[in-house]
Amino acid sequence: MTNISRLSKKIAAIAESATLKVDAKAKALQAEGRPVISYAAGEPDFSTPEHIVAAARDALDDPKNFRYTAATGLPELREAIAAKTARDSGWAIPAAQVIVTNGGKQAVYQSFQVLLDPGDEVIVPSPFWTTYPEAIQLADGVPVEVFAGSDHGYKVTVEQLEAARTERTKVLLFVSPSNPTGAVYSPEETRAIGEWAEANGLWVVADEIYQNLVYDGVRAVSIVEAVPALQDRTILVNGVAKTYAMTGWRLGWMAGPADVIKGAANLQSHLCSNVNNIAQRAAIAALNGPQEPIEEMRLAFDRRRKLIVEELNRVPGFVCPTPEGAFYAYVDVAGALGKTYRGVTPATSLELADLILSEAEVAAVPGEAFGPSGYLRFSYALGDDALIEGVRRIQALLSE
Repeated sequence: MTNISRLSKKIAAIAESATLKVDAKAKALQAEGRPVISYAAGEPDFSTPEHIVAAARDALDDPKNFRYTAATGLPELREAIAAKTARDSGWAIPAAQVIVTNGGKQAVYQSFQVLLDPGDEVIVPSPFWTTYPEAIQLADGVPVEVFAGSDHGYKVTVEQLEAARTERTKVLLFVSPSNPTGAVYSPEETRAIGEWAEANGLWVVADEIYQNLVYDGVRAVSIVEAVPALQDRTILVNGVAKTYAMTGWRLGWMAGPADVIKGAANLQSHLCSNVNNIAQRAAIAALNGPQEPIEEMRLAFDRRRKLIVEELNRVPGFVCPTPEGAFYAYVDVAGALGKTYRGVTPATSLELADLILSEAEVAAVPGEAFGPSGYLRFSYALGDDALIEGVRRIQALLSE
């Protein structure tokens, strides 16, 4: 009998999402009755604003939303996305160069599918969101990690990028604000990196899903605004999930040059066709409706950000730079490794995360999910009481 694998090599090689894995483990423990506090999921704890939900309810009364629509998205939503892109990313892009996708994750996947041939290299600044390398490899590309630690604010330099560039380099991934670090590149840093990419003829995939979640007067300048010449070789990825507390609605988009968007539209026409029409109607209300509820959520995140950074820096061995965007704190835990806590001596951040979960009943995602070991990611998109209680449990455990 021929020994044939039940799965393709490509699919068998996919790693499970580490963030979802940790969150699932935390929820399983909670279901068993354990008082686990989870900082694992990058999901706002707020309800979707009522005017957005109301638009979805209204959409259910219109039978036209029960039929197939264009695979690229409802025209009204594509117009709203184009307007947002002009407003927040400085790119007056036509609505025809926008595709609505099932969440930002699909937009990331399709971006690499349309750009990469086997062996093409993508420079991936690290720490990185766990899905990026998998999406690149599923497109037969090669992720090339470039790491910047807490001493550099988790931001790579042009010199580092140039050292990683080879004749096979085709794409630069640019993410600001960052998941998992919350780092935001300054306008000058963004311009320097954009000019480097332009000078070397590289494509850019810019994930801007957190662009509206910034603090301390910071603005996340889009790379196509900093270097307009890049507009012909850049794909912008975005969505309503984070800013509008709509993670479960699964509504994202990609915007870019006409030929690339045409290729992605062809792919999507075979992959999934149109995104759920009710979610699309809700997204129109999100982008075109009142923004005051969104600002209230942002201010709450800002308050939590200051609180969690202050408290994490009180944990023995922890160093937590202050993030300027998103809703994550990325902690350098090197100073807590190699020490013994309740008979356990963690040597890696993965082992430390396991210890904290088992002994303090607190879930955080280890740095191994995002690049090198030695870090923990804490999402502060959870209630204030749980936020402070979880950190104080860690303080107590690592102070013993």
